[in-house]
Amino acid sequence: MEVLKVSSHSSPNSVAGAIAGVIREKKMVEVQAVGAGAANQAVKAIAIARGYLAPIGVDLICIPAFANIQIDGEDRTAIKLICEER
Repeated sequence: MEVLKVSSHSSPNSVAGAIAGVIREKKMVEVQAVGAGAANQAVKAIAIARGYLAPIGVDLICIPAFANIQIDGEDRTAIKLICEER
């Protein structure tokens, strides 16, 4: 599964375009965010991506979960949002 990493500085419209592109090709994508700002941008991007995909008959759903990742050798907890077509 493809993983898109979102930061607090990510543009929601750009991330939404990436999400929509991966969903069209592979039907599933994982969006990862560490921190409140990044999670905010990720959720906004998913909402925008739903709007991009709805006209072609794709109902995008999102399943939230936690993921343990390493950043600069340090263990961090990320929010992973598994997005797929329903």
